Amino acid sequence: MRSQDLKRVTVDTTVQPKAISFPTDAKLLHAAIKGLNRLARRHGVRLRQSYSRVAKAAAMMAGRYAHAKQFNRHQRQLRILRSRLGRIIRDIRRKIERQPALEEVFALPLGRASQIRSQQQRQRGWKLYSFHAPEVECIGKGKAAAPYEFGVKASIVTNNRRAPGGLFVLHASAMPDNPYDGHTLRDVIDGTEALTGCPIERAYVDKGYRGHDAQNPRRVFISGQKRGVFGVIKRELRRRSAIEPIIGHTKTEGHLGRCHLKGRAGDAANVILSAVGHNFRRILAWLRELLALFLRLLWPTLAWPAQLNPAS
Repeated sequence: MRSQDLKRVTVDTTVQPKAISFPTDAKLLHAAIKGLNRLARRHGVRLRQSYSRVAKAAAMMAGRYAHAKQFNRHQRQLRILRSRLGRIIRDIRRKIERQPALEEVFALPLGRASQIRSQQQRQRGWKLYSFHAPEVECIGKGKAAAPYEFGVKASIVTNNRRAPGGLFVLHASAMPDNPYDGHTLRDVIDGTEALTGCPIERAYVDKGYRGHDAQNPRRVFISGQKRGVFGVIKRELRRRSAIEPIIGHTKTEGHLGRCHLKGRAGDAANVILSAVGHNFRRILAWLRELLALFLRLLWPTLAWPAQLNPAS
Protein backbone atom coordinates (compact mmCIF):
# COMPACT_ATOMS: atom_id res chain seq x y z
CA MET A 1 0.00 0.00 0.00
CA ARG A 2 0.99 3.59 -0.58
CA SER A 3 0.62 6.38 1.93
CA GLN A 4 -2.03 8.13 -0.20
CA ASP A 5 -4.17 4.96 -0.11
CA LEU A 6 -4.65 5.47 3.66
CA LYS A 7 -6.07 9.00 3.39
CA ARG A 8 -9.42 8.07 1.80
CA VAL A 9 -11.35 5.28 3.44
CA THR A 10 -14.70 3.52 3.32
CA VAL A 11 -16.50 2.67 6.56
CA ASP A 12 -19.32 0.16 7.03
CA THR A 13 -20.83 -2.10 9.68
CA THR A 14 -21.96 -5.70 9.59
CA VAL A 15 -23.15 -8.37 12.00
CA GLN A 16 -20.86 -11.06 13.38
CA PRO A 17 -23.26 -13.93 14.18
CA LYS A 18 -22.67 -16.01 17.30
CA ALA A 19 -22.54 -19.81 17.21
CA ILE A 20 -26.04 -20.33 18.64
CA SER A 21 -29.21 -21.84 17.27
CA PHE A 22 -32.21 -19.68 16.42
CA PRO A 23 -33.57 -18.59 19.85
CA THR A 24 -37.19 -19.73 20.00
CA ASP A 25 -38.96 -19.72 23.37
CA ALA A 26 -39.06 -23.51 23.50
CA LYS A 27 -35.34 -23.83 22.74
CA LEU A 28 -34.41 -21.27 25.38
CA LEU A 29 -36.55 -22.88 28.08
CA HIS A 30 -35.21 -26.33 27.24
CA ALA A 31 -31.61 -25.05 27.27
CA ALA A 32 -32.15 -23.46 30.70
CA ILE A 33 -33.53 -26.73 32.09
CA LYS A 34 -30.60 -28.71 30.70
CA GLY A 35 -28.07 -26.14 31.94
CA LEU A 36 -29.41 -26.11 35.50
CA ASN A 37 -29.52 -29.92 35.61
CA ARG A 38 -25.95 -30.15 34.36
CA LEU A 39 -24.74 -27.63 36.95
CA ALA A 40 -26.62 -29.39 39.76
CA ARG A 41 -25.02 -32.76 38.89
CA ARG A 42 -21.56 -31.16 38.73
CA HIS A 43 -21.86 -29.68 42.25
CA GLY A 44 -23.68 -32.59 43.88
CA VAL A 45 -27.06 -30.87 44.33
CA ARG A 46 -29.67 -33.65 44.31
CA LEU A 47 -32.88 -32.37 42.71
CA ARG A 48 -36.30 -33.73 43.45
CA GLN A 49 -36.93 -34.27 39.72
CA SER A 50 -34.91 -33.28 36.64
CA TYR A 51 -37.78 -33.13 34.08
CA SER A 52 -35.26 -33.95 31.34
CA ARG A 53 -37.49 -36.26 29.32
CA VAL A 54 -40.62 -34.15 29.88
CA ALA A 55 -38.81 -31.00 28.75
CA LYS A 56 -37.32 -32.68 25.69
CA ALA A 57 -40.72 -33.97 24.55
CA ALA A 58 -42.41 -30.61 25.20
CA ALA A 59 -39.74 -28.69 23.26
CA MET A 60 -40.04 -31.09 20.34
CA MET A 61 -43.84 -30.88 20.24
CA ALA A 62 -43.78 -27.08 20.58
CA GLY A 63 -41.72 -26.86 17.40
CA ARG A 64 -44.06 -29.21 15.57
CA TYR A 65 -47.20 -27.37 16.66
CA ALA A 66 -45.71 -24.00 15.68
CA HIS A 67 -44.80 -25.38 12.24
CA ALA A 68 -48.36 -26.67 11.83
CA LYS A 69 -49.77 -23.28 12.98
CA GLN A 70 -51.56 -24.94 15.90
CA PHE A 71 -50.71 -22.13 18.28
CA ASN A 72 -53.02 -23.07 21.16
CA ARG A 73 -51.27 -26.43 21.47
CA HIS A 74 -47.94 -24.65 21.00
CA GLN A 75 -48.67 -22.34 23.94
CA ARG A 76 -49.67 -25.34 26.06
CA GLN A 77 -46.23 -26.91 25.54
CA LEU A 78 -44.56 -23.61 26.43
CA ARG A 79 -46.56 -23.49 29.67
CA ILE A 80 -45.31 -26.99 30.47
CA LEU A 81 -41.71 -25.89 29.91
CA ARG A 82 -42.11 -22.70 31.97
CA SER A 83 -43.73 -24.51 34.89
CA ARG A 84 -41.01 -27.22 34.95
CA LEU A 85 -38.26 -24.63 34.77
CA GLY A 86 -39.83 -22.73 37.67
CA ARG A 87 -39.93 -25.93 39.74
CA ILE A 88 -36.25 -26.58 39.11
CA ILE A 89 -35.32 -22.98 40.02
CA ARG A 90 -37.24 -23.15 43.32
CA ASP A 91 -35.86 -26.62 44.11
CA ILE A 92 -32.26 -25.47 43.61
CA ARG A 93 -32.80 -22.36 45.74
CA ARG A 94 -34.16 -24.50 48.58
CA LYS A 95 -31.25 -26.96 48.36
CA ILE A 96 -28.47 -24.33 48.31
CA GLU A 97 -29.94 -22.10 51.01
CA ARG A 98 -27.38 -21.01 53.65
CA GLN A 99 -24.49 -22.41 51.60
CA PRO A 100 -22.51 -19.35 50.43
CA ALA A 101 -20.21 -21.30 48.10
CA LEU A 102 -23.09 -22.91 46.19
CA GLU A 103 -25.12 -19.70 46.22
CA GLU A 104 -22.25 -17.92 44.50
CA VAL A 105 -21.90 -20.68 41.90
CA PHE A 106 -25.64 -20.75 41.08
CA ALA A 107 -26.31 -16.99 41.24
CA LEU A 108 -25.61 -16.23 37.56
CA PRO A 109 -27.26 -19.36 36.03
CA LEU A 110 -30.36 -18.93 38.18
CA GLY A 111 -30.62 -15.28 37.14
CA ARG A 112 -30.41 -16.24 33.46
CA ALA A 113 -32.99 -19.01 33.90
CA SER A 114 -35.39 -16.63 35.69
CA GLN A 115 -34.99 -14.08 32.87
CA ILE A 116 -35.70 -16.71 30.21
CA ARG A 117 -38.75 -17.94 32.14
CA SER A 118 -40.22 -14.45 32.58
CA GLN A 119 -39.57 -12.91 29.14
CA GLN A 120 -42.21 -12.91 26.42
CA GLN A 121 -41.88 -13.16 22.65
CA ARG A 122 -42.75 -9.58 21.72
CA GLN A 123 -41.71 -7.70 24.84
CA ARG A 124 -39.73 -4.45 24.65
CA GLY A 125 -36.37 -3.91 26.29
CA TRP A 126 -33.50 -6.25 27.03
CA LYS A 127 -33.96 -9.95 26.32
CA LEU A 128 -31.76 -13.02 26.69
CA TYR A 129 -31.23 -14.93 23.44
CA SER A 130 -28.90 -17.69 24.65
CA PHE A 131 -28.43 -19.42 28.00
CA HIS A 132 -24.68 -20.02 27.52
CA ALA A 133 -23.94 -16.75 25.64
CA PRO A 134 -25.82 -13.88 27.33
CA GLU A 135 -23.88 -11.27 25.32
CA VAL A 136 -25.80 -12.12 22.12
CA GLU A 137 -27.89 -9.27 20.71
CA CYS A 138 -30.73 -9.26 18.17
CA ILE A 139 -29.76 -6.95 15.30
CA GLY A 140 -32.27 -6.18 12.57
CA LYS A 141 -30.68 -5.85 9.11
CA GLY A 142 -33.76 -5.83 6.89
CA LYS A 143 -32.54 -8.67 4.69
CA ALA A 144 -35.14 -10.82 2.98
CA ALA A 145 -33.42 -14.10 3.90
CA ALA A 146 -32.45 -13.09 7.46
CA PRO A 147 -34.40 -10.09 8.82
CA TYR A 148 -32.71 -10.52 12.20
CA GLU A 149 -29.23 -11.75 13.05
CA PHE A 150 -28.02 -12.77 16.50
CA GLY A 151 -24.52 -11.74 17.45
CA VAL A 152 -22.66 -8.43 17.73
CA LYS A 153 -22.25 -5.45 15.41
CA ALA A 154 -18.80 -5.07 13.85
CA SER A 155 -17.24 -2.04 12.13
CA ILE A 156 -14.93 -2.47 9.12
CA VAL A 157 -12.74 0.22 7.47
CA THR A 158 -11.00 -0.28 4.10
CA ASN A 159 -9.06 1.93 1.72
CA ASN A 160 -11.31 3.54 -0.90
CA ARG A 161 -8.84 3.54 -3.78
CA ARG A 162 -7.56 0.14 -4.80
CA ALA A 163 -3.94 -0.24 -3.68
CA PRO A 164 -1.43 -2.33 -5.70
CA GLY A 165 -2.14 -5.20 -3.31
CA GLY A 166 -5.92 -4.73 -3.36
CA LEU A 167 -8.32 -3.58 -0.65
CA PHE A 168 -7.04 -4.07 2.90
CA VAL A 169 -8.89 -3.86 6.22
CA LEU A 170 -7.42 -0.82 7.99
CA HIS A 171 -9.50 -1.05 11.17
CA ALA A 172 -11.92 -3.61 12.62
CA SER A 173 -13.69 -3.62 15.96
CA ALA A 174 -16.72 -5.10 17.70
CA MET A 175 -19.50 -2.70 18.72
CA PRO A 176 -21.43 -4.23 21.65
CA ASP A 177 -24.85 -2.98 22.78
CA ASN A 178 -25.92 -2.43 19.13
CA PRO A 179 -25.10 1.30 18.82
CA TYR A 180 -26.37 3.52 16.02
CA ASP A 181 -23.87 3.53 13.15
CA GLY A 182 -23.52 7.31 13.10
CA HIS A 183 -22.56 7.41 16.78
CA THR A 184 -19.61 5.08 16.16
CA LEU A 185 -17.97 7.03 13.34
CA ARG A 186 -15.88 9.36 15.51
CA ASP A 187 -14.26 6.49 17.46
CA VAL A 188 -13.73 4.43 14.29
CA ILE A 189 -11.94 7.29 12.49
CA ASP A 190 -9.79 7.98 15.57
CA GLY A 191 -8.86 4.31 15.83
CA THR A 192 -8.01 4.08 12.14
CA GLU A 193 -5.76 7.14 12.29
CA ALA A 194 -4.01 5.73 15.37
CA LEU A 195 -3.37 2.41 13.61
CA THR A 196 -2.21 3.78 10.27
CA GLY A 197 -0.50 6.94 11.52
CA CYS A 198 -2.04 8.85 8.62
CA PRO A 199 -4.82 11.48 8.93
CA ILE A 200 -8.00 10.66 7.01
CA GLU A 201 -8.92 13.26 4.40
CA ARG A 202 -12.23 11.73 3.24
CA ALA A 203 -14.49 9.02 4.58
CA TYR A 204 -17.27 7.40 2.53
CA VAL A 205 -20.23 5.78 4.32
CA ASP A 206 -23.72 4.51 3.57
CA LYS A 207 -27.04 6.08 4.57
CA GLY A 208 -26.99 4.37 7.97
CA TYR A 209 -24.47 6.99 9.11
CA ARG A 210 -26.77 10.00 8.70
CA GLY A 211 -26.55 12.14 11.82
CA HIS A 212 -22.98 11.10 12.55
CA ASP A 213 -20.70 12.80 15.07
CA ALA A 214 -17.42 12.82 13.10
CA GLN A 215 -14.80 15.47 13.96
CA ASN A 216 -14.86 16.96 10.45
CA PRO A 217 -18.37 16.38 9.06
CA ARG A 218 -17.58 18.12 5.76
CA ARG A 219 -15.05 15.38 4.96
CA VAL A 220 -17.63 12.57 5.40
CA PHE A 221 -19.64 11.75 2.28
CA ILE A 222 -22.82 9.69 2.48
CA SER A 223 -24.16 7.46 -0.26
CA GLY A 224 -26.77 9.30 -2.33
CA GLN A 225 -25.46 12.72 -1.30
CA LYS A 226 -25.61 15.42 -4.00
CA ARG A 227 -24.30 18.57 -2.33
CA GLY A 228 -20.54 18.95 -2.60
CA VAL A 229 -20.13 15.77 -4.67
CA PHE A 230 -18.33 16.32 -7.97
CA GLY A 231 -15.23 15.25 -9.83
CA VAL A 232 -12.90 12.93 -7.90
CA ILE A 233 -15.24 12.81 -4.91
CA LYS A 234 -18.09 11.57 -7.10
CA ARG A 235 -15.90 8.79 -8.51
CA GLU A 236 -14.68 7.79 -5.07
CA LEU A 237 -18.21 7.79 -3.67
CA ARG A 238 -19.17 5.33 -6.39
CA ARG A 239 -16.52 3.00 -5.01
CA ARG A 240 -18.14 2.96 -1.57
CA SER A 241 -19.89 -0.34 -2.33
CA ALA A 242 -16.49 -2.02 -2.91
CA ILE A 243 -16.38 -2.68 0.84
CA GLU A 244 -19.27 -5.17 0.58
CA PRO A 245 -17.24 -7.98 -1.07
CA ILE A 246 -14.48 -7.41 1.52
CA ILE A 247 -17.00 -8.07 4.28
CA GLY A 248 -18.18 -11.12 2.34
CA HIS A 249 -14.61 -12.46 2.08
CA THR A 250 -14.01 -12.01 5.81
CA LYS A 251 -17.20 -13.99 6.48
CA THR A 252 -16.75 -16.83 3.98
CA GLU A 253 -12.97 -17.21 3.88
CA GLY A 254 -12.39 -15.94 7.42
CA HIS A 255 -14.28 -16.52 10.66
CA LEU A 256 -16.43 -13.39 10.77
CA GLY A 257 -19.43 -15.40 9.58
CA ARG A 258 -19.75 -17.34 12.85
CA CYS A 259 -18.01 -16.62 16.15
CA HIS A 260 -17.22 -19.61 18.35
CA LEU A 261 -15.21 -17.69 20.97
CA LYS A 262 -16.67 -17.03 24.40
CA GLY A 263 -17.95 -13.74 25.75
CA ARG A 264 -17.55 -10.19 24.54
CA ALA A 265 -13.77 -10.54 24.65
CA GLY A 266 -14.11 -13.46 22.22
CA ASP A 267 -16.33 -11.38 19.92
CA ALA A 268 -13.78 -8.54 19.84
CA ALA A 269 -10.86 -10.91 19.25
CA ASN A 270 -12.66 -12.77 16.46
CA VAL A 271 -13.40 -9.53 14.55
CA ILE A 272 -9.76 -8.43 14.72
CA LEU A 273 -8.37 -11.85 13.79
CA SER A 274 -10.74 -12.12 10.82
CA ALA A 275 -9.49 -8.75 9.54
CA VAL A 276 -5.86 -9.79 10.06
CA GLY A 277 -6.51 -13.02 8.15
CA HIS A 278 -7.97 -11.08 5.21
CA ASN A 279 -4.89 -8.82 5.08
CA PHE A 280 -2.57 -11.83 5.16
CA ARG A 281 -4.48 -13.39 2.27
CA ARG A 282 -4.03 -10.19 0.24
CA ILE A 283 -0.29 -10.16 1.00
CA LEU A 284 0.07 -13.83 0.01
CA ALA A 285 -1.79 -13.18 -3.24
CA TRP A 286 0.59 -10.30 -4.01
CA LEU A 287 3.61 -12.49 -3.25
CA ARG A 288 2.22 -15.22 -5.53
CA GLU A 289 1.95 -12.73 -8.39
CA LEU A 290 5.47 -11.52 -7.70
CA LEU A 291 6.81 -15.08 -7.68
CA ALA A 292 4.99 -15.88 -10.93
CA LEU A 293 6.56 -12.80 -12.59
CA PHE A 294 10.00 -13.79 -11.33
CA LEU A 295 9.64 -17.36 -12.63
CA ARG A 296 8.36 -16.09 -15.98
CA LEU A 297 11.48 -13.99 -16.39
CA LEU A 298 13.72 -16.79 -15.19
CA TRP A 299 12.10 -19.55 -17.28
CA PRO A 300 14.09 -18.99 -20.55
CA THR A 301 17.33 -19.32 -18.67
CA LEU A 302 16.21 -22.50 -16.92
CA ALA A 303 14.67 -24.09 -20.03
CA TRP A 304 17.51 -23.40 -22.44
CA PRO A 305 20.78 -23.10 -20.52
CA ALA A 306 23.64 -21.39 -22.32
CA GLN A 307 26.05 -23.73 -24.13
CA LEU A 308 29.48 -23.94 -22.61
CA ASN A 309 32.40 -22.99 -24.82
CA PRO A 310 34.35 -26.09 -25.90
CA ALA A 311 37.72 -26.54 -24.31
CA SER A 312 40.61 -25.47 -26.58
